[in-house]
Amino acid sequence: MAKNALQAQLLKAGLVDSKKAKKISKQAEHAKRTGDSDSAAAKKALAEAQAKKLKKDQKLNQEKQRALEEKTRKANIIQMIKQHQLTDTQGEITYQFVDDTKIKKIYITQKLYDQIVAGHVVIARLEDSYALIPRPLADRIDAKMTGFMVVSNDTAEDALAEDDPYAAYVIPDDLMW
Repeated sequence: MAKNALQAQLLKAGLVDSKKAKKISKQAEHAKRTGDSDSAAAKKALAEAQAKKLKKDQKLNQEKQRALEEKTRKANIIQMIKQHQLTDTQGEITYQFVDDTKIKKIYITQKLYDQIVAGHVVIARLEDSYALIPRPLADRIDAKMTGFMVVSNDTAEDALAEDDPYAAYVIPDDLMW
């Protein structure tokens, strides 16, 4: 005998025989016990959602890790500048330079002025002020992260271009403003 009304109606109409009805009811009972009824699609959707969430979380973690590494690198550079900056720089000679779009002025000694012009000393940005650091340290810092060097008089940059129409006119590096 059929267990539900639909099976009974299908048997009476002759569309399904009793063997097929028993087989279908056994499959339905088995699916109820094991939980396979339409849950395969739900499990698949759940697995896809978990995979997407995992991928999104990994991407966010990578971005956070990159931001943390950059912050650590910046802190290390600032610490290097603070440790190795030249002290006793106060003097009576002004050195003017351009930072972004503003002209800045620092007072230094004649010896430091000559070293900056020669390219042996570099002016670096240190939080809200400026620090004078030796060229080798400046090169190491610039290799790690750009944006800290404000004035770097490099002699290699002064090489004149071949098609420069003003190549014959010499402009002094130590021009006072």
